[in-house]
Amino acid sequence: MKRIKPNEGNKTFCMAPWTHTFISPQLERRLCCASLEKSTNFKQYIDSSGPDNKELKMLSLKEHWNSAYMKDIRVKLMSGKEIPQCATCNHKLLNAQVYRQHFNRFYEHQVNEAFEKTKDDGETTMEVTSWDYRFSNLCNFTCRMCGPPLSSSWETENRKAGKTEPWMQKDIKEQLQKFHDQQVVKEFTEAVENKSVKEFYWCGGEPLMWKIHWTAMQRVVELGYANEVFARYNSNMSRITFFGKNLFDDVLSKFQDWQINASIDATGEIGEYIRTGLKYDEWLENMRYARKWIRHPRQLQLDLTVTLPGLFDLENMYELQKDLEIPLLCKKVFTFAPDTYMSPLFLPRRLLDKIVMKVKEKYKDEKKNVFNLAFLEGLNDLMNHPTNDEKYDKETCEQGWRDGKGQCEMIDKRRGTDIKKILAIDPEVLEWWTSI
Repeated sequence: MKRIKPNEGNKTFCMAPWTHTFISPQLERRLCCASLEKSTNFKQYIDSSGPDNKELKMLSLKEHWNSAYMKDIRVKLMSGKEIPQCATCNHKLLNAQVYRQHFNRFYEHQVNEAFEKTKDDGETTMEVTSWDYRFSNLCNFTCRMCGPPLSSSWETENRKAGKTEPWMQKDIKEQLQKFHDQQVVKEFTEAVENKSVKEFYWCGGEPLMWKIHWTAMQRVVELGYANEVFARYNSNMSRITFFGKNLFDDVLSKFQDWQINASIDATGEIGEYIRTGLKYDEWLENMRYARKWIRHPRQLQLDLTVTLPGLFDLENMYELQKDLEIPLLCKKVFTFAPDTYMSPLFLPRRLLDKIVMKVKEKYKDEKKNVFNLAFLEGLNDLMNHPTNDEKYDKETCEQGWRDGKGQCEMIDKRRGTDIKKILAIDPEVLEWWTSI
């Protein structure tokens, strides 16, 4: 088997399949949260290819780790092949600074070990040390670009509207819950107790609402290896105290290193429109409290996902970064389908470029640093991917605009909001929207 290490020119290699395990709230195993794998059981939040069948095929981590699927992945990555599962990183679909970079940096010292401990058929003796288990979709927000798989509030809203997905059916829910309780929690807890965890990635749903988060983090402290564990978070930061514990005073202060990517897509009213459930002033107060605990810039970061309405608040987001003196990350909602109306790429190219160029012009003299680099690169990235009117033929594009606008208006009606109040900031954009 051909083996090419990253330092020998392998551009597609990623340490995730040797170190990392991911499971969705619907208990689907994937390479990581960014991987684009064809759905086996359900229609996934990022993969619209749909289920092959309705039979649940839930695997334990032991069954999955050296399965034929995982072994094939490792063989291809060691030989430098580009695989479709990794398209998000290979083609920078969501952001310019891709997830692969994290794994290859964090586990750089184990790259040689990965090659040495992997057979020609892809079987490895390396064990999982990085855990991203989405124990449930429990979340108090119904963010516009999210949906039921990652938000219980979305699930409740859709049920009330008579919209359900296969995994929301009672019998399937019961099967999932049983596997969760008997297998998923068990294998995760064993890793904590065995002190084999090097990294947690707490992401949801809203992970701070999960009891298991608090018990696992406390147990790591009790077992005496908190100084060896890196705790990453993606949190809406709406609350930082649950179950009588404060995230900073009672938990993270005990760990050597941690990182929180605080999800925020716009400030003030636009932010509250995008992230339904957000109370911006309370969020900002929590962020100022969190700011007191950081020892280096990357511990607390603003995790911006650029949306269509969020385009009109990019300058305020940049000023927020300056105010809090923390890095501003930048990714975007990608148009995986022509009706993805929350994507900035839903806009016609001429309108998107006009908005982005205005922001670029304002900050053209800004010196790049750890605080603004991802954002400034993200502005360029917005102009490097085709918009709907470039990606699809005229008929598909226009139908996508109509369908997307219809979805937006339906949700606005449910929630008593109106996107046109935001789009009116740019009369030309409002005119385009109205004309759809």
